[in-house]
Amino acid sequence: MSSENGPGDGEAGQAPPEQLALIRESVRKAKEPRAKPRTWRGAALAGELPVARVLVDKGVLHLDRSFDYAVPAELDADAQPGVRVRVRFGAGRHRVREGRREGGGLIDGFLIERRAESDYSGPLAALAQVVSPEPVLGPELLGLARAVADRYAGSLADVLQLAVPPRSARAERRPSPAPLPPPAAPEPGSWARYERGPAFLAALAAGGTPRAVWNALPGPEWSEELARAVAATLASGRGALVVVPDGRTAARVDAALTALLGEGRHVLLTADAGPEKRYRQWLAVSRGSVRAVVGTRAAMFAPVRDLGLVALWDDGDDSHSEQHAPQPHAREVLLLRAAQDKCAFLLGSWSCTVEAAQLVESGWARPVVAAREQVRRTAPLVRTVGDGDLARDEAARAARLPSLAWQAAREGLRHGPVLVQVPRRGYVPRMACAQCRTPARCRHCAGPLQGQDAGVPRCDWCGREESAWHCPECGSFRLRAQVVGARRTAEELGRAFPAVPVRTSGREHVLDTVPGTPALVVSTPGAEPVAEGGYAAALLLDGWAMLGRPDLRAGEDALRRWIGAAALVRPQEAGGTVVVVAEPTLRPVQALVRWDPVGHAVRELAERAELGFPPVSRMAAVSGPAEAVAEFLRAARLPPEAEVLGPVPFPVTPPGRPRRSGDPPPGEHWDRALVRVPPGSGAALAAALKAAQAARTARGGADAVRVRVDPPDIG
Repeated sequence: MSSENGPGDGEAGQAPPEQLALIRESVRKAKEPRAKPRTWRGAALAGELPVARVLVDKGVLHLDRSFDYAVPAELDADAQPGVRVRVRFGAGRHRVREGRREGGGLIDGFLIERRAESDYSGPLAALAQVVSPEPVLGPELLGLARAVADRYAGSLADVLQLAVPPRSARAERRPSPAPLPPPAAPEPGSWARYERGPAFLAALAAGGTPRAVWNALPGPEWSEELARAVAATLASGRGALVVVPDGRTAARVDAALTALLGEGRHVLLTADAGPEKRYRQWLAVSRGSVRAVVGTRAAMFAPVRDLGLVALWDDGDDSHSEQHAPQPHAREVLLLRAAQDKCAFLLGSWSCTVEAAQLVESGWARPVVAAREQVRRTAPLVRTVGDGDLARDEAARAARLPSLAWQAAREGLRHGPVLVQVPRRGYVPRMACAQCRTPARCRHCAGPLQGQDAGVPRCDWCGREESAWHCPECGSFRLRAQVVGARRTAEELGRAFPAVPVRTSGREHVLDTVPGTPALVVSTPGAEPVAEGGYAAALLLDGWAMLGRPDLRAGEDALRRWIGAAALVRPQEAGGTVVVVAEPTLRPVQALVRWDPVGHAVRELAERAELGFPPVSRMAAVSGPAEAVAEFLRAARLPPEAEVLGPVPFPVTPPGRPRRSGDPPPGEHWDRALVRVPPGSGAALAAALKAAQAARTARGGADAVRVRVDPPDIG
């Protein structure tokens, strides 16, 4: 070793230099490293209430409960009940370090409670993160979500996904406006047309909790009447919630509330608002800045402070039934809210469902209806065209419209627009033999043939075109339309009335309003636009197509759709006329002619009570592969009074065809069983089905079994 590398003479007897001297001074004086976030290894726990009870977002029934986690001291201030958190889930007992359970994937959840001790005797994992200090899950909303999950045999996590919208950090940073003072109580206005209308408003304004089933008179006044009910509730210092079927209806109630109360007293919760704006409005409701909410189906969970009124418009509309698990109905959720919050309840519609009639028959709610003289003054004249009339009508054999409907359309076009309701969209949805009326089917797969604009029929199942079809019964080569769609109807009417504009409203393009000038408006049910000043006439075509559906609610639903269209027509005194093409002896048609939807619902309720059908009984549908359904029913501990109907095979869904919620995947063979229990046993049935489904998912059942409580369609 050279002298340069060795110690010098002057360094003899001295210690070698300390190696730490080479480390920077800042590193030498650094503090001990902090605990690593999301594991908090070695971190101190909160001094008070160090245990957090968390509801994890797993959505499986066998994990439908809360789990305990340790609260690190640094998260103590933000980890309050109701906030969103992230936790590690899935680590076993063998993954314990320094007294803390570690490992597992990060998942979202809600902190629902802080406790001093845990019921779990083993080591606890720590909260990984408080996503936001905003308390979005209050005790009222949590209680409602639990009640909905229990009623529909679902998991609490699934209900909370419907109840609490996704977070937007930008919306949370923006402050909500200051709450406005209560407005003055409104005048009865058009509520005076109903026998108990003014008394209902007065009870709301006085802080009462009236419960009513409201059969609204035809015309556009219903939105203003809903707005007055909300204003009366706000005048008492309480909040109000209104749920409507779609965005168009919500916009009308929104406009009526703005005209009556001005800006800033209510919010509109619809999907059209966008995620950030909708979450900002939801936060304004949760923080108590706004006391009134109008919205579509998802608004049924809106966290309104001091809730005084829940209102639902048109409960028979399919849009009120949620398609995501556990598939609750808005009417039932609002009934639970009325019972939980002890608030007023209002169920309104032009028509009347069997469930609404049951609320009145049981005495739970009072009817709010108009006198028959008032109904006759506001309703249009309804005329019918039955099978006998069509057989004697030469024009009906060659034209789209029978003579009576043709005359009503021609007379109505002199004074304003004419509405034409067609129960199918498209061109020619179904074809049949022109001679013997045998349905036309594909030679390859026996699927129904559907007409196209090009004129060549095509199979609705396999998509093959059938250019050389002939009838297997009579040998005819001619086809006719079984049910003509909206676009084909508009085309034929355009040729019949060449000087009159023709507008269409359906799934692809829904019109909101049309001017009051003469025009033909062809619409599918539920997509009818509102005409300025009302329609001069309405033609309700192919009534048999809606009445002939194999569904328990076919008659009720047909009447609701007819009345929904006829309510847009001018009163009889102003020349309003409605022509319905359906057999006049049928009960729904007679109810339309008399404008008596309540009487129709009461008779339907009496018949269902004799047969043991819902809503008198409670029913659940269990569907899936045949072996899985049979195994599920054997394992379920159903109530002793439960009756199992079936199982029976489900119709196979062809590939490429749209399917309803609950239908089997395309090409799969499923069975369905219906489980029925008498009144008072619905909770026991839901608990038994939930327990059986939880046990099945815990075992990891290979074949899925779907359970739906109170299915809207039972055949």
